[in-house]
Amino acid sequence: MVWPWVAMASRWGPLIGLAPCCLWLLGAVLLMDASARPANHSSTRERAANREENEILPPDHLNGVKLEMDGHLNRGFHQEVFLGKDLGGFDEDAEPRRSRRKLMVIFSKVDVNTDRKISAKEMQRWIMEKTAEHFQEAMEESKTHFRAVDPDGDGHVSWDEYKVKFLASKGHSEKEVADAIRLNEELKVDEETQEVLENLKDRWYQADSPPADLLLTEEEFLSFLHPEHSRGMLRFMVKEIVRDLGEAGSSLAGTPGPGTDWQGPGIVGRSGQVLREPQPGCGLTHSRLADQDGDKQLSLPEFISLPVGTVENQQGQDIDDNWVKDRKKEFEELIDSNHDGIVTAEELESYMDPMNEYNALNEAKQMIAVADENQNHHLEPEEVLKYSEFFTGSKLVDYARSVHEEF
Repeated sequence: MVWPWVAMASRWGPLIGLAPCCLWLLGAVLLMDASARPANHSSTRERAANREENEILPPDHLNGVKLEMDGHLNRGFHQEVFLGKDLGGFDEDAEPRRSRRKLMVIFSKVDVNTDRKISAKEMQRWIMEKTAEHFQEAMEESKTHFRAVDPDGDGHVSWDEYKVKFLASKGHSEKEVADAIRLNEELKVDEETQEVLENLKDRWYQADSPPADLLLTEEEFLSFLHPEHSRGMLRFMVKEIVRDLGEAGSSLAGTPGPGTDWQGPGIVGRSGQVLREPQPGCGLTHSRLADQDGDKQLSLPEFISLPVGTVENQQGQDIDDNWVKDRKKEFEELIDSNHDGIVTAEELESYMDPMNEYNALNEAKQMIAVADENQNHHLEPEEVLKYSEFFTGSKLVDYARSVHEEF
């Protein structure tokens, strides 16, 4: 009797003899494949470098602050100050019933006096509470990042220590950079990196509380990463935004002519061409075009000037139109507090201060006005659910039918 496995072995004997050759060929192919795919290893290194860079660079976006670092409006601001640290809790693909219930739980927390209505004062208190949550998150993140750039753990970070870590995150050898700094040798970096370094150093000087020693404590490093945590750094951030917007506004070169209508070039689009000629009553009469005299103030045309680029279709044109409309409204209704058509650095600083209680009250009134369909100056459960996209970033369907059940 021949065991089945013996018969199988005899049938496959000739092929088994080829096994060493096949294994050799397989190994060669794998080796060639590995050498032909350096991009995978490179992308892994790049991802690690990007992660490290993001950990030590000041963020472009600050939760709970109305303007981005580049002067753009923070599109997610309303959700940030309404949801706080639960910002990611309302995904589009989340189960609608669960999301509605979650939103009504928030409503109950805001509604302190339990009258099933949210007043401006109640919303103001809630906004301040949620902003404080963002502050706490920023402090915790900053502590982690501080340890990453404080290798000797002495509680202070020098500019040179930070520069070594920053350039290492850009792909430079940490040892070579450290040696070059120690020997006072010139560092070879590209023009873009050099410009970023210079801007970071300016910011570092500003975060360094007197007496200046170019050593940042953990608290000063927090101000470096998050200028909203420091009055002095918030002022520096405002100065930078005014400067950048003033430079952007210089593309609106021209002078106001006589009469009531604007005689200059109008509103400039991304392509550098005029979007439209401003019409009488649009608010662009007799406004200065750029901060050319260095008075650190912003006119309406400067504030609504569009980024340079190309508008390729009607959708792009609509985006530009909405940009102008939103920024004009923000300028006239919220930033320009004395309504003189000019925003000073002080007005912009007050507007951007996330812990300004007066701003929080104005924001509360604005948020209520968006959804206040019955015009009673309060928010009711039906209104919050109906305008859920404004408050949470997600549109929750069947709001009216389920409001009583969820509440």
